[in-house]
Amino acid sequence: MASLTAHMLPPLLLQDRKTLFGTYPKLPVSYTGGRRNCAVFVKATGDRSESSSSLSIVKSVRNVWDKSDEDRVGLIGLGFAAIVALWTSTNLISVIDKLPIIPNVLEIIGILFSLWFIYRYLLFKPDREELFQIINKSLSQIFG
Repeated sequence: MASLTAHMLPPLLLQDRKTLFGTYPKLPVSYTGGRRNCAVFVKATGDRSESSSSLSIVKSVRNVWDKSDEDRVGLIGLGFAAIVALWTSTNLISVIDKLPIIPNVLEIIGILFSLWFIYRYLLFKPDREELFQIINKSLSQIFG
């Protein structure tokens, strides 16, 4: 049993609203509050879904953790290194983005490369066939 509290605007709380993809089902939602702030209280009922990706990730991490008795220090170090690498790359990208001319130059390089790729592989039919052959060859090398 889980509960969730969120602040939503009143027009978003319409039920049985028709869209392109179908209608929203009626959910057991109660809300209180004024016109500007509405507190939404939702309680989940029913069976748990085991198909959730977050649950499968947690289970796979637990399985790896339980199987590795002597290598837990290495796993902790690897996780720490991944977090540090993510933090470092994020900061490096933000520093490069703050430089006055580098983002514009990289954008121009990206546009020029895209134009070259379109001209080289996508514009004419024999070139497209060559691209498909390259992709199929790469996929066969990867998957065997």
